[in-house]
Amino acid sequence: MVMLLPFVAWSLTGLFFLVQPGYGDAYATLPVKTYASTTPYTIPANPEWRETRYLVSILGPHLLARTNAGWQHLNAADATPWQQPDATDVAALLADAISFDVARYGRLEHVDGMSGTTDTGVELSLNWASLTLQQYGRDTRWIDRLYSIHYLQWTGIDLLDRLLGLIGLVLLLLMTYTGARLLFGTGKP
Repeated sequence: MVMLLPFVAWSLTGLFFLVQPGYGDAYATLPVKTYASTTPYTIPANPEWRETRYLVSILGPHLLARTNAGWQHLNAADATPWQQPDATDVAALLADAISFDVARYGRLEHVDGMSGTTDTGVELSLNWASLTLQQYGRDTRWIDRLYSIHYLQWTGIDLLDRLLGLIGLVLLLLMTYTGARLLFGTGKP
C-alpha cells in the first residue's frame, strides 16, 4: 500500500496537468491598461537602444527602451529616466489594470512598494523598468501545490523532499517490477 502512494499522487496530479483546468486565469498575463495617444510622438534615436516601446497609461506617456543591460523606463517628454513611482501612482496603475476583470481581481486593497493585493486574494507585482505586471492568485497557489505533490516535494525541505522523491521512485520501480513478474507469470505462486 505504501508503494501506491507516490503512484496515485503522481497519476492524479499528472491527469490534472494534462487537462489543465483553471490554467487560463491562474497564469494569465496582466497587461498595463493603455490609452490612445492624443498627440503625435516620434521616438528619439539612440544607437544603444535595441528595442523601444511608446505607450500611454493612466500615469501618462511612457518610453521604454531595451539596451544590452535590460529595460529602461524613460519619461517620454525628454527621454530621461523615469524614477519609480510613489504608492499613489502604483495604486492607480494597478487599479486601472485590474478594472477589466472585476470577477477575478475585485478591487485593489493594499499597495506595498511595487506590489499590491486585491480583495479577492490576488497578489500583483509591477516591474517598473519594463512596465509589466504579474499576478498570482489563489488558483495559482493551488496549482503550484499540485505541482509540488506531483514532484514529491511534500515537506518544503529540499534535502528531505529529494530523499522522499528518490524513495518514491524506488517504490514505483519495485511495484512495476513486481507487477511485470506477475503479468508474465515469472512470479512465485
